[in-house]
Amino acid sequence: MSAAPVIQGWAVPRVRRIPVGLALAGAFLAAVIVAAVVPSVFATGDPLRIDLAQMHAHPSLAHPFGCDQLGRDVWTRVVHGTRQSVAIGAAATALAVAIGVPLGLLAGIGNRVTETLLSRFFDLMGAFPEILLALVLIAVTGSGTGNVVLAIGIAAAPRFARVMRADTRLVARADHVVAARLLTRSRVRIVLRHVLPNAIGALPVLVTLGLGTSILGAAALSFLGFGTQPPTPEWGSMLAESRDDLRIAWWAVFFPGVAVTATVVATTVVGRAAQRRFENRVTA
Repeated sequence: MSAAPVIQGWAVPRVRRIPVGLALAGAFLAAVIVAAVVPSVFATGDPLRIDLAQMHAHPSLAHPFGCDQLGRDVWTRVVHGTRQSVAIGAAATALAVAIGVPLGLLAGIGNRVTETLLSRFFDLMGAFPEILLALVLIAVTGSGTGNVVLAIGIAAAPRFARVMRADTRLVARADHVVAARLLTRSRVRIVLRHVLPNAIGALPVLVTLGLGTSILGAAALSFLGFGTQPPTPEWGSMLAESRDDLRIAWWAVFFPGVAVTATVVATTVVGRAAQRRFENRVTA
């Protein structure tokens, strides 16, 4: 690594350049968050307003993303649909963390029987694609936004549990944890004070990566009719509503699809960058 440049005896810290792709992904995610919290910043119209005179209207200055089969402005619906899509993905990810982290911690600090049983359970759950497992759970619980959150959260939990288990076992063998055990400190205190804070270091990275997957899963389930129901704007349900009009109004399907894809790609780019930085910090 080259030394920082010196100007008249003062060391000037070298500014680390942010890759263009990462900067664009971060800016897009910031816009998504704003749209989810305050959609009126980008679209002041009513996403439910029907105007049959504008049915299947092409993209224009008045309607940048065109209009759908009921004359509703697609741009307004995409922006306002951000809140529903992101909320479902965030809630499902939070549920996956709430389930996976305690189970992974228990598997990492438990005895051999506990570890074996939980590890086999994680492997069994992880053998199925998350969307397939979510569909099975939806078949049991029924459709609805709440059940979609529940299904996606449970399906994603093994991913967090496996990582938490591995990190817990690694931290549990660290010198300071071994020393705490020799001092006959409480097992609960050792876990809460020494093991858990160090084992969750990779959690923010996993949450970032998992958020995009959860948003994609929510859109897929809504597209299949199990999640958010029309006319509430949500990216997956918008795709389902307009799929029969693809040949005559491609924009009504294209732009919600782009919103889903761009959000997943952006979260992946940011998550991968955070993962590389975390790994470099750990190995340094």
